[in-house]
Amino acid sequence: MKKITIVASIGFLLLSCTNKENEYDATGTFEVTEVTVSAMASGQLLSFVLEEGENVAAESVVGRIDDTQLKLKKEQLESTKAQLDANRRQLAANRNATSSKQLDLEKQVAALRQQITNAKREKQRYTELLRDGAVPKKQVDDITYQINVLEKQLSATQDQIRSNNASLAQQSTGINAQMEGINAQSAGIDAQQAQLDDQIANSVIKSPISGVVLEKYVEQGEFVTVGKPLFKVADITKAVLRAYVTSAQLEHIKVGQAVKVFSDYGKGKGQSYNGTISWISPQSEFTPKTIVTEDERADLVYAVKISLEGNSDIKMGMYGKVKF
Repeated sequence: MKKITIVASIGFLLLSCTNKENEYDATGTFEVTEVTVSAMASGQLLSFVLEEGENVAAESVVGRIDDTQLKLKKEQLESTKAQLDANRRQLAANRNATSSKQLDLEKQVAALRQQITNAKREKQRYTELLRDGAVPKKQVDDITYQINVLEKQLSATQDQIRSNNASLAQQSTGINAQMEGINAQSAGIDAQQAQLDDQIANSVIKSPISGVVLEKYVEQGEFVTVGKPLFKVADITKAVLRAYVTSAQLEHIKVGQAVKVFSDYGKGKGQSYNGTISWISPQSEFTPKTIVTEDERADLVYAVKISLEGNSDIKMGMYGKVKF
């Protein structure tokens, strides 16, 4: 009877262990956003004040590449553009001077016409006085001569205006062509200056994100080329757990779902965090060797990413578990 009781107790204990709920549903490793910053300009590193393990802020300046030649070229372009602006002003002044001269001639025409009108009116008055014998005939002849002189001046001035108009049209065409050439050169210089400004800005090395410097690949004084890696920075405040689940588990999880995450420091030590499923891979993959799933026999699994709250103690590559 005693043996039967012992056997029954062992069986119940085994059954209880079999039905016990798993402590976790999936495992994985913690990841953070890593950015490798490369040189965007070529030249000597004039400064590079950065050390591994150092905290840097987003957009903070950590170094500078020699941009002396770029600045000298920009000054040369500015000098060339200043000369083009002077040429443009001179052409405009020439055009204005010609137009002003033409305007003066038109004013002379108007004045001559008015003088002719006044002289004819005066001639009419003296002609009537001559008919009455009040004035000598010479006065009428003098006015007639004056009118003839004024009309010749008017004709000559009008001929000059017509000649100037033709010359002005030709000159204007030439000035417009020169202006277009100057404007084209100026636009080309503007484009070159914008390109140089961009290259000069690229000579300033900045950290694209706030984080910790993981690796430093160059030192101050070295010559770097475009694309050469300079340093790697990681935002360790925004860690995510990359875990793997089986196809059978997919129906029980969804993006935005709240879950419980546990960090594993080894020897049973760890810490729990509140997490949210932020991504589920649409494609399956073979189970990574280091990953344990609820069904260890699964050949194909799906990666999921879980964003955490309050994860300042988590380190990159640390082992973690998740409970859905």
